[in-house]
Amino acid sequence: MRVVVQRSKQAKVTVNGHITGQIEHGFVVLVGVTHEDTPQDAAYLAEKVAHLRVFEDETGKMNRSLLDVGGQVLSVSQFTLYGDCRKGRRPNFMQAAKPEQAKALYEKFNQDLQEKGVHVETGEFGAMMKVELVNDGPVTLIIDSQER
Repeated sequence: MRVVVQRSKQAKVTVNGHITGQIEHGFVVLVGVTHEDTPQDAAYLAEKVAHLRVFEDETGKMNRSLLDVGGQVLSVSQFTLYGDCRKGRRPNFMQAAKPEQAKALYEKFNQDLQEKGVHVETGEFGAMMKVELVNDGPVTLIIDSQER
């Protein structure tokens, strides 16, 4: 599994003009799933995201986690994170998991975050979504469970 984590001051996702998820302070997390991923990958990434120390402490150092600052997560499924752009001009998405597997692991990731005490809002799996965010910093990180 692969996630792109963006620290944000506020964010929302809309589907067909309706807001499906909205947060104030925390992370926008784009979540991609590939064929080899397992529930352990989802658990690993949820642990990483919940405890990433990228929020400033009283001295201005990035030393606090999402849990420390009471941040929220806007989680958005994103199969295009496994797009291969090495050949030609059209990405190849063969490394992205099939929807059934991807949805189950995406939901497991969100559930694991919630079990850690993180408030999670979501987009709609498989839908065309509009994601708006105010990036804070900006701070943007990529974490891949296969690279641990």
